[in-house]
Amino acid sequence: MSLITLSHATYTCPTTQQRLIDDVTFAINDKTITTIIGPNGAGKSTLLRLILGLLSASTGSISRKKGIKLGYMPQKLSLNASLPLTVERFLSLSQSATKNTRTHITAVLEQVNAAYTLKQSIHTLSGGEWQRVLLARALLQSPDLLVLDEPVQGLDLAGQAEFYRMLHHIRHTLGCAVVHVSHDLHLVWDASDTVICLNKHICCMGHPDHVRQDPIVQSLFGGFLPYTHHHDHCHDGVDHSACEHDHV
Repeated sequence: MSLITLSHATYTCPTTQQRLIDDVTFAINDKTITTIIGPNGAGKSTLLRLILGLLSASTGSISRKKGIKLGYMPQKLSLNASLPLTVERFLSLSQSATKNTRTHITAVLEQVNAAYTLKQSIHTLSGGEWQRVLLARALLQSPDLLVLDEPVQGLDLAGQAEFYRMLHHIRHTLGCAVVHVSHDLHLVWDASDTVICLNKHICCMGHPDHVRQDPIVQSLFGGFLPYTHHHDHCHDGVDHSACEHDHV
């Protein structure tokens, strides 16, 4: 079942009048992990904002399953260092705060192996712990679709592998779909059901094994050596900074 379908969607930045997304067509299906890869300036973050409904397509269409719940983990979230916030308080300030009781917040933190951070200041968390808390924030609404913008940025290979193992576990236990952007290709092939190579338009799309061998992907990323890890899961079937910068 398709959760979100884009049909010939384009997006032109109103500030620069440059087309950042060009004639993109694909569907995000239930309980799948879709990875979006591409070079800098390819429009990856813009595409995520179209999926989230934060931007509207200039032309084409984007349809969403009725009543779909989305969880979003931004690439970065900067908070005032002088703001005294514990993890519990930070998560309680998310949407539907009346639902975010200590019991519910603790349960969500347990899903990302971070329940021990509940009373910690967000300013004392390590990079990996902060990523887990941001993931917990995205999970608070029990989403049908998790949208993650470079969720393993700044983590070492071991941290990345652990994050993706956790993501697969969450996908299977909660039954949600995942779409995420990745800059690092070390773990993409083993952590995806579908890979989309984007360079404003879709260069190629499909199963990771197919995309990895595509000549266009080889030309864009020919210098990297894929790193593989093993865990239990199965596969289911010009400066653009004015518009490419993430806002939360």
